[in-house]
Amino acid sequence: MFLGRVLLGEREIQDRVRKLGEEISRDYFGNELLMVGVLKGAFIFLADLARCLTIPVRLDFITVSSYGESLESSGKVVVLKDLGIELKDRHVLLVEDIIDTGLTIDLLTDNLAGRNPASLKTCALLDKPGRRKVDVKADYVGFTVPDEYIVGYGLDYQDNYRCLKDIFVLGRC
Repeated sequence: MFLGRVLLGEREIQDRVRKLGEEISRDYFGNELLMVGVLKGAFIFLADLARCLTIPVRLDFITVSSYGESLESSGKVVVLKDLGIELKDRHVLLVEDIIDTGLTIDLLTDNLAGRNPASLKTCALLDKPGRRKVDVKADYVGFTVPDEYIVGYGLDYQDNYRCLKDIFVLGRC
């Protein structure tokens, strides 16, 4: 595997994250927001997005896996680490790096909704509708991307490439 072309550059990503932060801040004005990041992929996006908010915010994380070391989702989503904060009566924003098959965000929204939050919305940096297996839509989306394997800005291949500032298409040898 090697890095192919740049799909989204650092400046384009940061501009969109800033605009998402403005929109979310307007929508939650007057409320504290609990942002739930899906690890490991969403940690960079979540950190940048949280710094763009102008409202009180708390953070927590949940870890799930559906890819393992493969290029393809296994179709089975497993919760590896659960939340440490109670969701009841809180405004919750589930933050994902990418919506691909939709299986992960579908499972997580059902799981979190069952904990009785005051509200529950979703935010994904990237949306890849060409791979959907479950009909889901995020409330906030940064970019719609083509059906290619991408890495960088939190997204990985076998736990590599996460810390790149740009998002690249992963090439195959």
